[in-house]
Amino acid sequence: MSSAGTHAHYVPVREEWLARRSEEAIEPALPIIDPHHHLWDRPGWRYLLPELLADLDQGHNVVATVFVQCRAMHRAEGPEEFRPVGETEFANGIAAMSASGGYGPARVCAGIVGHADLMLGARVRAVLEAHIRAGGGRFRGIRHIAAWDPDPVVMNPAYQPPRDMLARREFREGFAALAPLGLSFDAWLYHPQIPELTALARAFPETPIVLDHLGGPLGIRGYAGRREEVFAAWKAAMAELATCPKVHVKLGGLGMRINGFGFEAAADPPSSDALVAAWKPWIETAIGLFGAERCMFESNFPVDKGSYGYGVFWNACKKLAAGASAGEKAALFHGTAARVYRLEP
Repeated sequence: MSSAGTHAHYVPVREEWLARRSEEAIEPALPIIDPHHHLWDRPGWRYLLPELLADLDQGHNVVATVFVQCRAMHRAEGPEEFRPVGETEFANGIAAMSASGGYGPARVCAGIVGHADLMLGARVRAVLEAHIRAGGGRFRGIRHIAAWDPDPVVMNPAYQPPRDMLARREFREGFAALAPLGLSFDAWLYHPQIPELTALARAFPETPIVLDHLGGPLGIRGYAGRREEVFAAWKAAMAELATCPKVHVKLGGLGMRINGFGFEAAADPPSSDALVAAWKPWIETAIGLFGAERCMFESNFPVDKGSYGYGVFWNACKKLAAGASAGEKAALFHGTAARVYRLEP
């Protein structure tokens, strides 16, 4: 079935286009934890357990996954600040189905990252506690999207955070509630904002932070045709962020339109070699700065499914990690994710 995103950020998923590229899985026995995927049922775009399982069934040894907030199944009633708890209830239900063993060996949604509005300040603690109760022992942290750009086309219309959200007093009051509850923070922002995350990490050195999607390097609109300049600015900002020991990085999420790689515009979907060629400088730089023990490959499916297939993506990751030691490879594909999200081995 063809699927369409709800706004310009998402590349439509074209199953017939993806079917033009199939690759045999490299190193099929290597255990993988996919630490970043979504599940939703949107008009024209359903990605629930059956669709995820079809992607997992492409020859790679995905042993567990982490669900990350995406505005799925919020409660329709009750106080506004508690409505995102419905998403955790939903993900925990999927996790319970998977844990029954009746849907294959992978433990889907073994970890859950939900959403709570940290701009509530200290009042957010009650929301976080509700997530923990709803998560059935699987709730690990929250994501409060901070992605902002002066160009409204680059902005995701579903999220309109204030420009300086990470520095605001009320946000930091809310952020301060995470560590005492043993929760982590997933950060989604664009590469010009990375210094703001560094400042936040330095203000809260005990709070685990996970930077999603390699820090959101932009490649469209005003950033188009400036890849070398963007890379240099991104690298400098990442080097500063890497000095914060509790910050980890997800390696992936580069299939979105905003990154400007243009995979979706080709007649055929990209091969794993094509992905490696496009991503190698970014992936190798991030691993070099943070170390394998603070990096984890992520699929960002189904968002990135508009640009390439799931099996092809993991082949690209394995090719990118070809020069790593056995220990480094274990960290990149499952060890770091298991430790950060406290998943059962």
